[in-house]
Amino acid sequence: MSSAIDESKGDQRLIVAITSRALFDMAESHTLFEQAGLDAFHAFQRERENDPLAPGIAFPLVQKLLRLNAAPNSSNRAEPRVEVILVSRNSTDTGLRIFNSIEHYGLDIARAVFTSGAPVWPYVRSFGAQLFLSANPESVKSSLDAGIAAATILPSKAATASSSQLRIAFDGDAVIFGDEGERVSQEQGIEAFHRHEVERVDQPLSGGPFRGFLAALHRLQEAFPEENSPIRTALVTARSAPAHKRVILTLRHWGVRLDEALFLGGRDKGPFLETFGADIFFDDSAHNVESARRHVATGHVPHGVSNEKR
Repeated sequence: MSSAIDESKGDQRLIVAITSRALFDMAESHTLFEQAGLDAFHAFQRERENDPLAPGIAFPLVQKLLRLNAAPNSSNRAEPRVEVILVSRNSTDTGLRIFNSIEHYGLDIARAVFTSGAPVWPYVRSFGAQLFLSANPESVKSSLDAGIAAATILPSKAATASSSQLRIAFDGDAVIFGDEGERVSQEQGIEAFHRHEVERVDQPLSGGPFRGFLAALHRLQEAFPEENSPIRTALVTARSAPAHKRVILTLRHWGVRLDEALFLGGRDKGPFLETFGADIFFDDSAHNVESARRHVATGHVPHGVSNEKR
């Protein structure tokens, strides 16, 4: 086994926690569980424990994340590295099929938690994960409430563009940034929103739930030459001029690099995300998520004013 990280130097790993239903296609067994109950689910999984599960929506993303561990970097050290941790409501017994599938595909995933139906998100926090991906909206909401960047992985179409580069795209308001501007837009209209942003152009935006994950991703990027990085990031936002300037100045204030910024002024995001070749896109808006998931793997971030019950 690999040696432990020297805690005195700080743990600089990018840690991603993912559920089995986000990593693998478990739709058939999950439907069986809902329709026939737990005993039928257990029997189904045990009978097929040597049959590899098919890759799920987030499988290509996980492959690319883990490949970063083998990518040459500017420091010629083992760091930085990525760790992916599996968290599952399966029992240890039925989880054997999941571990067998991990081994079948050669995924370097060594740590896992099986809770036999209990919530998994508290263990996500215990592992210090900067990102949690799940097919369970309730787990995602609980994680966000606990201050963990989390998204619900939705049935999506994989991007058609093929690239060895890891490409991650983010919405701005209520994802990377706070939702104050989005609240003004929804409650007072777009003109009031533009006035709000222009008047506060020199005030950095507050951080949203994915600020920490973006910072961790940026630290990882810094180990590689910018012109030949295995990671590329993009901001894909409904904002347009004049509301763009506050975004740019905020990212500068945070000291965070985003490789591309698309200010779409309300245009559907899906086609632009497909052009970018996003391995995953994170957005809080149900409308934007519906457009995006027809083109790329998409994670819904149920945070902010757009997700409040009215």
